[in-house]
Amino acid sequence: MEFDGCYRQAQRPKYDCLLFDLDDTLYPLSSGLATSCRNNIEDYMVEKLGIDKSKILDLGNLLYKNYGTTMAGLRAIGYDFDYDEYHGFVHGRLPYENLKPDPVLRSLLLSLPYQKVIFTNADKVHAAKVLNKLGLEDCFEGIICFETLNPTHKSTVSDDEDDIEFVGLSTTTAAADTNTSSSSKIFDIIGHFAQPNPSLGLPKTPIVCKPSEDAIERALKIANLNPQRTLFFEDSVRNIQAGKRLGLQTVLIGTSQRVKGADYALESIHNIREAIPELLEADIKSEVTYSGTVAVETSVTA
Repeated sequence: MEFDGCYRQAQRPKYDCLLFDLDDTLYPLSSGLATSCRNNIEDYMVEKLGIDKSKILDLGNLLYKNYGTTMAGLRAIGYDFDYDEYHGFVHGRLPYENLKPDPVLRSLLLSLPYQKVIFTNADKVHAAKVLNKLGLEDCFEGIICFETLNPTHKSTVSDDEDDIEFVGLSTTTAAADTNTSSSSKIFDIIGHFAQPNPSLGLPKTPIVCKPSEDAIERALKIANLNPQRTLFFEDSVRNIQAGKRLGLQTVLIGTSQRVKGADYALESIHNIREAIPELLEADIKSEVTYSGTVAVETSVTA
């Protein structure tokens, strides 16, 4: 009996890390940021890239569907632009004032004695603003963001020691594509899908982002995570399904209806404790030691 008690006390918890998407996961879709972001992207396409306004809706839908993000799709079909300028235009005018401090979520996150990491397609400035507005800037050990997975768009190699490893990870795959679109012809993706039987494949994008399995694999490598021991929180069904194919345990946020690829489905991120009892079953010490470099931003300020 004494041995059994020691064994139970030393049991390893089911998860090592909780991996969180940011937008529409840590705050509700009703905040309005997603709608504003979509409008800003459409404005950028018209004002900065000179795309005919009548084509914006169809083009945006096709790019998002086939490339994960409109930004990745625009680069794939031949548009060349500065990534920081794009993010500044698209995110710089968002109604961040709609986001309010969430002390309930903050308390919940801090009570869960697991490594917690943000994994977002957004840029680090946007991620910092969102976390700051929600009052969650010190609840995560790291952030994996656009710059983490796409470091080689920079004109010079980073002097930031925390960034050097990530530049090295994707130099080979991304650097070769950095300037390919500057003089290339724009690929007519609308015309491509208008054909009964398209004969050519779609051009590839140099941008690494969810739901690409490559993006998720890189994120896991950067954060030194075992997918089987990582719980992945997302509002996107296709991101959930991509994560599940790579072995992640998955939680779909925003609905209580489970879909293929989702191990759990929660109407709100606030329902973690009630919906996932495994997080509370293990007797874990509140202080946990983490190994490995997690992300570009280990502390977040707006």
